[in-house]
Amino acid sequence: MSTELEPSSDTLAAVQQRRQASILLLRLQWLFILLLIIALAWLYVSQQRFQNQINERLHSNEQVVSRLNEMDDRLFAISQQSLPEPRSQAGSQAQNQLDLLRIQIQAADRLLADNNHSAAIDLLRGLQWQLSQSNNEIAPTLTIVIKQSLAEDIERLQAQSNQPSPWQLQNLAMQDIQEFLHSTNYGNSIDARNDGRDSTTRITVTNRQLIIHEVIMTLNLAMQASNMREKEQLTSYLQQAQKQLQVLVPNTSLPKDKAHAKFATPSTDTDKHTTGHQKSLTKEAPHNISEVMVWLDELIANAPAATPLLTTQMLDKSR
Repeated sequence: MSTELEPSSDTLAAVQQRRQASILLLRLQWLFILLLIIALAWLYVSQQRFQNQINERLHSNEQVVSRLNEMDDRLFAISQQSLPEPRSQAGSQAQNQLDLLRIQIQAADRLLADNNHSAAIDLLRGLQWQLSQSNNEIAPTLTIVIKQSLAEDIERLQAQSNQPSPWQLQNLAMQDIQEFLHSTNYGNSIDARNDGRDSTTRITVTNRQLIIHEVIMTLNLAMQASNMREKEQLTSYLQQAQKQLQVLVPNTSLPKDKAHAKFATPSTDTDKHTTGHQKSLTKEAPHNISEVMVWLDELIANAPAATPLLTTQMLDKSR
């Protein structure tokens, strides 16, 4: 009986092993199919992302090309408007170069209006190199004059780049006024009689605080206009601040000679290269509302204005 049971047990073990092997193979097949599906899905997602990136780049390139074409069209239109009818081929070439030089100088003036002295200096140096090339058809005498004016402009801009801009001086002065008004508005030791008001013109502390708060907000707008290099808006906001403070001004104003002493013009070796409106305030802050009004008068009178380059003035005269 024992000899008959041994073959049957071996047979059962073999059948069980085959069954386990078939189950393992089936699981491996499903695992392979699952991995294949995941790989195909990943490839599809990657292909879609790559296609989207390509489409975005093509779209951005089209926008850049369209903008460049628009700029070329505008420059061409500007040059065509400024170009006179040529008398001869040589004269036409010289006139074209001179008109292009005027456009480039206008670009330098725009950079100066944005207070970008370094870029303006680089552009002027590029114009110097351009005039030194052999293909320059501008008259030699005019070329020499233009080069000299460019050299003077570069020297003046280099001197100005080492000094604070008049817009920055305006902002510093307005910050000093704001600090004084803030301390006046919220200080605990403020005497209303310091402003020289009598009993008929005296106003309540609440109205005074409201007026000073409005002036501070108006000066904030003026500083924003100064940061944007908007002279008209800056002057308008400063005049508005004056009108708002007029209620608090005493009848006796600060003498003009004493008021002007608050403003000092820098005396350096580079004064010949600086414009007359570039003035700086002393570190002493105003002491009362009357002095604030005088400071506002000075800020309005000395509002920064763009000074054209010497080369711009010379080219305008040569038309």
